[in-house]
Amino acid sequence: MSSVFSKIIRGELPCKKVFENERILAFHDIAPKAPVHILIIPKKEIPDLQSVQGDDLTLIAEMASVAQKLATEFGIAEEGYRFLTNNGPDAGQVVDHLHFHLIGGKKLSHFGVG
Repeated sequence: MSSVFSKIIRGELPCKKVFENERILAFHDIAPKAPVHILIIPKKEIPDLQSVQGDDLTLIAEMASVAQKLATEFGIAEEGYRFLTNNGPDAGQVVDHLHFHLIGGKKLSHFGVG
């Protein structure tokens, strides 16, 4: 599998990085839906949430922890934010690499982002 996110992880494509460790990369979305719109991705190639295996669950927990830290860092922890993923094309997943969106910085509608 070689998605656009895999190319970003390998440094073949640029990104506006906000966090990185040996397992996770987080960067600003190129088409933000709110003032804060950060993508949090595992460096391990996992196509979608449905493909997560038992030994990947600690990775998912670590990604949630990164989201909490970034929400605080970007000033959206107090007012609220979304932390979500799309699973499959019918749900709106465009890139076949598991990723979570951290979205906030404005009042979000009940359904959808805006």
